Amino acid sequence: MNIPKNHQTVMPYLILDGALQFIDFTKNVFNATVLHAPTLRDDGTAQHAEINIHGCTIMVADATEDWKPQTANLFVYVPNADESFKKAMEEGATELMGLSDQEYGRTCGVTDPFGNVWWITSVNEFTI
Repeated sequence: MNIPKNHQTVMPYLILDGALQFIDFTKNVFNATVLHAPTLRDDGTAQHAEINIHGCTIMVADATEDWKPQTANLFVYVPNADESFKKAMEEGATELMGLSDQEYGRTCGVTDPFGNVWWITSVNEFTI
């Protein structure tokens, strides 16, 4: 099986209102990098873009009349859940589940300004 570079077998593809702002959100909160610069439609909305968060690629596009917004729940491991939670809140996210220590790590949940839910978790050396 052939898979393009920087892709994985299963990849989220989010169709959003505000795809370009979503890319900025992920860059600011999760240090995402842009793998495929947004291809823009004539009206300036994103037809397709790809970001990478710590080795995982997410495809994203702006919604259209034919393709309505389709958000997701995303579980993301980060180096420091407290720091990512703080950044997410500063970038307009709303708290879904406050920071807490669980058997699987330090975790929280937020909803980003685009309707996606992020389950943010950092694992300490005692968890793995």
